[in-house]
Parts: sequence; C-alpha cells; structure tokens
Amino acid sequence: MSVPVRVISQHPPGGRCSLYAAYAEVLATHLDTRTEVVVTTERGAHGSGFPSLWLNGLPVQPADGVILMPADVCAALAVAGQNEASLAGLAIALEAPLERMMDGA
Repeated sequence: MSVPVRVISQHPPGGRCSLYAAYAEVLATHLDTRTEVVVTTERGAHGSGFPSLWLNGLPVQPADGVILMPADVCAALAVAGQNEASLAGLAIALEAPLERMMDGA
C-alpha cells in the first residue's frame, strides 16, 4: 500500500522542517511511496503550515505536542493501513534522522 507523503516546510528549512523532510526520504526508500515538499511562509505546526508531515492526506500529530517521533509516524502509518511487517524495520530507520538532529548534525 502506497501512502502519499507531504512535508510542509519553510525555506530555508529549520530543525523540524529538516527532520520531517528526512523522515519523508526514509519513507520513500522503505515504503516506495510518493513524497513531496511544499514550501510556505505560513506557520502552523502539524497542520496546514510549517513544520508539518502529512501522511495519506492528514497531518501527523506528535504525542508530545511538539516534535514528531518515529513512533508517531509509525502509528499514523498503521492507521492508514500499512502492515506491521513493514513498520518494524521502518521504526528503526526513522531513528537515524532524529539522532542526527539531536546531535546537531
């Protein structure tokens, strides 16, 4: 099942915008899905503005209300109908961009 992925970002991208774009790259690689990055000046985290990650036409909401974690992305994919076998390896792959951001790379 292919889930469309959209990242809403500012230009130049900041921390969360860069993280969400990196998540989209991981999703494209592991799920062979279509991704797009939309650049906007509208602020509106986890909604219609930046920074936001949309899966299957809906914005993913972070459990902590601030930053999307791999578990949030995987939970949204499960709701969208992605099978559990593909999510197991994906959760691990999504950790890499998060670690890079947290390390300040």
